[in-house]
Amino acid sequence: MIAIPTAIPDLLIIEPEVFGDDRGFFFESFNRRKFAELTGRDADFVQDNHSRSARNVLRGLHYQIQRPQAKLVRVVQGAVLDIAVDIRKGSPTFGQHVALELSADNKRMFWIPEGFAHGFVVLSDAAEFLYKTTDYWHPEHERCLRWDDPALAIDWRLHVAPALSGKDAQGKTLAEAELFA
Repeated sequence: MIAIPTAIPDLLIIEPEVFGDDRGFFFESFNRRKFAELTGRDADFVQDNHSRSARNVLRGLHYQIQRPQAKLVRVVQGAVLDIAVDIRKGSPTFGQHVALELSADNKRMFWIPEGFAHGFVVLSDAAEFLYKTTDYWHPEHERCLRWDDPALAIDWRLHVAPALSGKDAQGKTLAEAELFA
């Protein structure tokens, strides 16, 4: 397993060592000791989530303002464009984002610490998305940034309007949102 830095130093691409042959493949998708070495954090994951979405479904950009969650995310079927936005007001990368493709084929994972809004759009016919979180879901603390906020300038690689939940359609702009100090 290796960590690949991104344009925002706290966000890391985690690439597993994959062993494969004509029978299939094997890789270690999580090893707490190795993860701590790579990230400098002994993350205590308390919840695993699994979602399935159709092409052009956009989920996000979500975060919890209290009881924030760090996430380790990956795709086990299909492909998504995954986005993390820095919403820490004092950060030198505040308002900036990292976008990367996660897929069943590339087997990459994305480490997103607390203080970031997170979302993804499905690029394939369907995608199954897994994420480990360091705190439980607390709907009363969940917030959502607008996926299409011009201040964020995210290229979602969409050719049609995305399919959104009612909650995601009501997201706030970065200027309006409750953010991390």
